[in-house]
Amino acid sequence: MFPRRFHLLVALVPAALLTGPALSADTPSPTTAPVHRAPVVVELFTSQGCSSCPPADAYFGELVKRPDVIALAFHVDYWNYIGWTDPFAKPWASARQRAYRESLKARFVYTPQIVVDGMAQVVGSDESACDRLIDAAEAKAAHGPTVALRWRADGALIVDVGEGASPPGQPATLWLVGYDSEHTTKVQRGENEGRTLTDYHPVRSYQRLGKWAGWSAEFVVPAAEVKTLGDGGIAVLLQEDGTGPILNAAQIAQR
Repeated sequence: MFPRRFHLLVALVPAALLTGPALSADTPSPTTAPVHRAPVVVELFTSQGCSSCPPADAYFGELVKRPDVIALAFHVDYWNYIGWTDPFAKPWASARQRAYRESLKARFVYTPQIVVDGMAQVVGSDESACDRLIDAAEAKAAHGPTVALRWRADGALIVDVGEGASPPGQPATLWLVGYDSEHTTKVQRGENEGRTLTDYHPVRSYQRLGKWAGWSAEFVVPAAEVKTLGDGGIAVLLQEDGTGPILNAAQIAQR
């Protein structure tokens, strides 16, 4: 397969409205390298309104320090009804968790839940089980194209995806995820009333950047949009079927 490169200026709009690359360029991307894929993507589904979540949030705070992990905390909104509105809760976080329930064939959604590399789930406070899933993910050989993030001189974010074997079925989805570093909140009502909670890497933005079907591609997120994604960093996930196995991922600290 001859490499092709695509160029996209991404406007941050709801995920369902974003499509794939539109403009072609003439410089080929590097092809997939047969190397071990790292880091492992660990997604925590949590809520400030859930009394079982603080131990998982504390454990997650340790995961964000690991260089071999991309740690993303999705705050769901379905606990808001019991008296406390989580300031980081978003409907799209709950929707992503429900999609994982389908893809992982789970019986129900719950918090705290951790999903590792889009392929396995565990109770978020079960540290030993989660550690085993991360170790197992790291032991697997690379199975996706390279994903690299870099800053352009004007402050735009460049996302380079390498060439590789086309995913089965539909093209894989590239997710653009922005997160804050951490926040401390004094909870006034609900199950955690009176507690001071620290949330690490709460996801603040979640959009579909484009699609990948096997050819190399470049995506550009304009500088004006980058600053709206979150104050901590930006992750890009290349994922089969939207919420299937994660083929590769990368993150970069916010400027």
